[in-house]
Amino acid sequence: MTSRLPFVDLQAQRRRIGPRLEDALARVLAHGQFILGPEVRELEAQLARFSGTKHCVTCANGTDALLLPLMAWGIGPGDAVLVPAFTFVASAEVVVLAGATPVFVDVARDSFNVTADSLALGALAAREAGLTPRVAMPVDLFGQPADFAALEPVCRKYGLKILSDAAQSYGGGQGNRRVGSLAPVTSTSFFPSKPLGTYGDGGAIFTDDEALADLLKSIRMHGQGIDKYHNIRIGLNSRLDTIQAAVLIEKLAILEDEIAARDRIARRYSAALADVCEVPRVAAGNASAWAQYTILIENRDGVAKTLDAAGIPTAIYYPIPLHRQDGYRHFPVAKGGLAVSEDLARLVLSLPMHPYLEAADQDRVIAAVRSALSRA
Repeated sequence: MTSRLPFVDLQAQRRRIGPRLEDALARVLAHGQFILGPEVRELEAQLARFSGTKHCVTCANGTDALLLPLMAWGIGPGDAVLVPAFTFVASAEVVVLAGATPVFVDVARDSFNVTADSLALGALAAREAGLTPRVAMPVDLFGQPADFAALEPVCRKYGLKILSDAAQSYGGGQGNRRVGSLAPVTSTSFFPSKPLGTYGDGGAIFTDDEALADLLKSIRMHGQGIDKYHNIRIGLNSRLDTIQAAVLIEKLAILEDEIAARDRIARRYSAALADVCEVPRVAAGNASAWAQYTILIENRDGVAKTLDAAGIPTAIYYPIPLHRQDGYRHFPVAKGGLAVSEDLARLVLSLPMHPYLEAADQDRVIAAVRSALSRA
């Protein structure tokens, strides 16, 4: 019987850091400060240093990491937030939870990320709908940072704040700067399958704005003032558990090495597959975290079925663009439509990707993909 490869191998990572991880968890169990314990403060300091930002505020999950800044900025009814149509639903979900309106914009086929042209058309669509465009939320899909140099002039023109959704790109970078420092405010997720993931849920927000960081800390603690029974604003219960922080400290210590391994694997995939399918492209000066390795192919479902029979798992991120989702069909879209997002949803297929994918297993994936495409 053909053995089945894991899509993401968290157990291989655990074997690497097991003893240090067990010691870290034992320390938390010994001191018993399970909510906002010392490991949380240490993790926030380490994440800020790693990213090159002044402040990092952790929270309960990646969705809250997007919602908290919107709440801090007072985004609400009558406001529009420009969100790519080709992404996970959380990016639009938080806008609705804040009381504002998502306006869907299109992405580039080569990077999967928001284009400046569609962002501008989204701002115009928002105004035509009687909304005030307030925030642009570029998403670093699959690990590559957005093109901030192109997006920033549009944001200045329309008075848009930038909230970077880096749920898939933490560990990546642009030029000599790391994700977290590329935008005024950046949010990320520590969901287990992310490049930096914990053993549960978690998220973080990065900024150089001290006043905003203090506000985010208040909101994540029920709108706390001088103590937990002094509530000066509406907030959430959105704190990162100390145990999860302890896990992340150990994983952060090996993140650079893991990102380098992901990049080597991605380059090997691309070199072996570029002649049979459309492979992902990383812009000059960008470093992807390679949360996913995603190819574009026709007959996607048939190829996936063939690969599955060969013990090669695949995933589709994402089969339905957000403006076609039942819960989001009634929201505005950028003028000119979202043709690229709709096409990508038909073509994308993600292959196994993690830092511990051995060369022999990479060869097995490559051979299976080439064989499946030859029969498609």
